[in-house]
Amino acid sequence: MPAPLIIGHRGASAVTPENTLGAFRKAIEVGADGIEFDVRLTRDGMPVVIHDDNLRRTGGRPDLIRSVSLADLTQVDVGSWFTRAPDRTYSDERIPTLEQVFQLFETNNRLLYLEMKSDASQRSELARAVCESIRTSKLRDRVVVECFDHAAIEIVKRIDSEIKTAALFEPGLKNPPVVSSGRKLVDKARAVGADEIALHHRLASQRTIDTATKVGLKVVVWTVDNSDWIDRARNNGVKALITNDPEMMVRERDAATTD
Repeated sequence: MPAPLIIGHRGASAVTPENTLGAFRKAIEVGADGIEFDVRLTRDGMPVVIHDDNLRRTGGRPDLIRSVSLADLTQVDVGSWFTRAPDRTYSDERIPTLEQVFQLFETNNRLLYLEMKSDASQRSELARAVCESIRTSKLRDRVVVECFDHAAIEIVKRIDSEIKTAALFEPGLKNPPVVSSGRKLVDKARAVGADEIALHHRLASQRTIDTATKVGLKVVVWTVDNSDWIDRARNNGVKALITNDPEMMVRERDAATTD
């Protein structure tokens, strides 16, 4: 695969409803090297793919994901809210299960960045469910489990040390746009046994990238829809860029590669 890898943020979310099978199929269609997506647990402990902790934004209902059963949740229309493509409807899109996503990717070689979304009360349960799904899938070598809750990363590593993980970082509201030194971020990632460090683009300074690379951490930058990042990533050894618009980023990366 050419460098940097282009990963579709919640699929091809610029042109399709996020975190749906349609968004993932579109990312595959336009040549993305993989997808990033979010996983939560239903009331009955089943892993499903949705970003928010409730259905209000994408499903038009106030329910919390953890309060709804799998049977009910997978009937919710999570496509009709999407209005960026007025020439077609996505009313047939439903919340996918993690198993369905894994099945979709069995027929290709794309990567999957699986972000665990949970509070402390579900941390262990979600980690166990995700690890079990990976164990029983055919995609073990292509899944990277990431989380802002680094304690959850530690749990994944304790359950199965061979599952690849990434420690996620975002700038706090009071933080400057670029952290003066990346050493603290890198140390935090290493402390929980992460294999990669996934940085919000405001944190991806040259110093932080260099520090991570020197200690063997692969660097992923999110969420970037600006093609200027392609050369920067290639020159600095960034493994992957996570983007809402994988079609544009793949096109620009491949054009730069052939110049």
